[in-house]
Amino acid sequence: MWTPENRPKYDRSKLRYPSDLTDEEWAIIAPLIPRAKRGGNKRTVDVRAVVNGVMYILSTGCQWAALPKDLPPRSTVNDYLRRWDEDRTLDRIHHALYVLCREQAGREASPTAAIIDSQSVKGAEKGGAGIDPSGYDAGKKLKGKKRHVLVDTQGLLMQAIIHAADIQDRDGGVLLMGSLFGLYPFLLKLYADSGYQGPKFQAGLRTVCGQVNLEIVKRSDLHKFVVLPKRWIVERTIGWLNRCRRLAKDWECLNRSALAFLRWASVRIMLRRLCQNAK
Repeated sequence: MWTPENRPKYDRSKLRYPSDLTDEEWAIIAPLIPRAKRGGNKRTVDVRAVVNGVMYILSTGCQWAALPKDLPPRSTVNDYLRRWDEDRTLDRIHHALYVLCREQAGREASPTAAIIDSQSVKGAEKGGAGIDPSGYDAGKKLKGKKRHVLVDTQGLLMQAIIHAADIQDRDGGVLLMGSLFGLYPFLLKLYADSGYQGPKFQAGLRTVCGQVNLEIVKRSDLHKFVVLPKRWIVERTIGWLNRCRRLAKDWECLNRSALAFLRWASVRIMLRRLCQNAK
């Protein structure tokens, strides 16, 4: 809520761009950035400026060619974006910040309950050979991709995958839970909407996460607004992520690139939460 006491926590007017990292945010993320490889010339790129470039693209949703000239060249920013995704630097940054946010909230690092949901995103006008295929979501009546997300009860992103929009929630949910690979060993409870009910998803869930119990949260009344237990948390997280305009549509040709931007959006949320709560 915007109050005179709360507003200064969100004030970023002193920064060059509102998407830039503050000194406090960079102090958290800097130790997680790998050093330059040994041999050859020394690194001349300002890594903080590269991260600011990624955040600028993510926040504004502009074309790569429209990246401001006072940031590193678009080829440099794009190269580091792909490099940090391929060598799992982004995964390590995201998990480290997730643990810090859990500890700051007084919770255990590994959650015991989670909420799953999906978001269908309209595809942009793009083409080319070898791109990950899109699909048509008959329920939402759009062609594009689907973001499947898993969040904890604090609204923090735990895991996510990107797939075609024509894949049903119960099938994509199994793919999402199967991608955890024991990352959250104490997970016992999973909340979901009616799109995940049925024996098919429950059988797949038992196969990939045998100890997790599924609870379907159904709508009580279709003709009035009702806050549904636990489900509002994942809807709020999707709303937080959508503040990044790069995620307004599916601009990426590769699911891997779309997932990288989704994780950077989650990193952005966690960095600001850590710094704002520390004040």
